Amino acid sequence: MMTFLAEEGAQNPLIPEPVELVIGLIAFFIVFGVLGKKLLPTIQKTLDERQDAIEGGLERAQEAQTEANQTLEQYKAQLAEARHEAARITEQAREQGAAIIAEMREEGQRQRDAIIAAGHAQTEADRRQVTVALRQEVGRMATDLAGRVVGESLEDAARQSRVIDRFLEDLEEKAEAAR
Repeated sequence: MMTFLAEEGAQNPLIPEPVELVIGLIAFFIVFGVLGKKLLPTIQKTLDERQDAIEGGLERAQEAQTEANQTLEQYKAQLAEARHEAARITEQAREQGAAIIAEMREEGQRQRDAIIAAGHAQTEADRRQVTVALRQEVGRMATDLAGRVVGESLEDAARQSRVIDRFLEDLEEKAEAAR
């Protein structure tokens, strides 16, 4: 056992044999060369594609942001224009409302004046009608009274009309003199 330990003790396990070291280095360079020739371009291509995708995504995002800002400005301009138009329409409606109110007041005033004029005309017509009726009634009563006073009948229409007219003229003269 000792001999086995002595042989092992003479060789350090951390230092490889030179043949193993050369074979390991050759295998390493072969694997490294194959990886460098085949895998590294694929990895580089994938990294470039990712970088392009990221940069392209950023550019597209900036373009989308710019477009969104332009659209927002357009919407703000349209909104401001719509508010201006709404204010103009509201003002126009107020003006039309004021004009309609003024027109309705004028129409009401005209109707009121027409009603008053019609009332005055009706009152005048009624006054004339009452005056005629009153003259007739007063004439009839005066004729009856005069017939009683005179003692004869005053049934003759011409005579009766003259008597009534004279009597009423006397009454009107007395009324004017009293004023």
